[in-house]
Amino acid sequence: MPDFQDILYEKHGRVRGAAWITINRPEAMNSFTGQTLTEMAEAVADASADPEVGVIVLTGAGDKAFCAGGDVRWLQAVQQEGAGEAAPMDPHAGIEDCLKPVIARVNGYAVGGGNHLAYFSDFTIASENATFMQVGPRVGSPASGYQVANLVHVVGAKKAKEMWMTTRRYSAREALEMGLVNAVVAQEDLDGEVDRWCEELLQKSPSCLKILKASFNLAYKSMKEASARDWVQEIAPDFYTSGEADEGKNAFLERRETDFSRFPR
Repeated sequence: MPDFQDILYEKHGRVRGAAWITINRPEAMNSFTGQTLTEMAEAVADASADPEVGVIVLTGAGDKAFCAGGDVRWLQAVQQEGAGEAAPMDPHAGIEDCLKPVIARVNGYAVGGGNHLAYFSDFTIASENATFMQVGPRVGSPASGYQVANLVHVVGAKKAKEMWMTTRRYSAREALEMGLVNAVVAQEDLDGEVDRWCEELLQKSPSCLKILKASFNLAYKSMKEASARDWVQEIAPDFYTSGEADEGKNAFLERRETDFSRFPR
């Protein structure tokens, strides 16, 4: 395996048969860059190909954040005004194509792309201090296609639209009630709960689990194919040149409220 910079990758540590992938950027709330996503995808591919690995755990370093989504400074660089292109925003790092069970161990904020990562995982185990939210419309980051639409299959259309369009925050208990997570435990019990889920899954037929996951993946196959369309160019072709993409990110970095009032509704 390569010498990763943004993640920690361990196999057969806490539970034999489990691989742990940890985003190791706690100073940035475990937000990701293109480098982070590339490393995560390489680790997922390695775990997928390893016949001794039966389950993958995704988490973030520390106890404040699982993943705060795309690093705003990185997004600003790749979505700069006038660039006319979007960031390579696929925070799933191949987990939807991996046929082994993937558990998101959410130990704090799961925001934006971090929330995508959690709800694309097969199971989500959260500590009581976890917070879930989307921020796309708030920071001018236009996620689109199946990475948005798949949330409908998780929590239903009304809640999915509420989460995406209002950018409200949801506690771990609220996330449990809406079906966004599978279990909520105290922070000190989080690792033990994740271990129990790993051990339970590792007792099952690995071939059956792969067949089941491939079958569930059919739910968003058509959405994934439709995502080949450039939704930004179709719906808001001036988005990256008008300054709208910059306003949210600048406001975040300047610690002020956004002002989208000058952009047409």
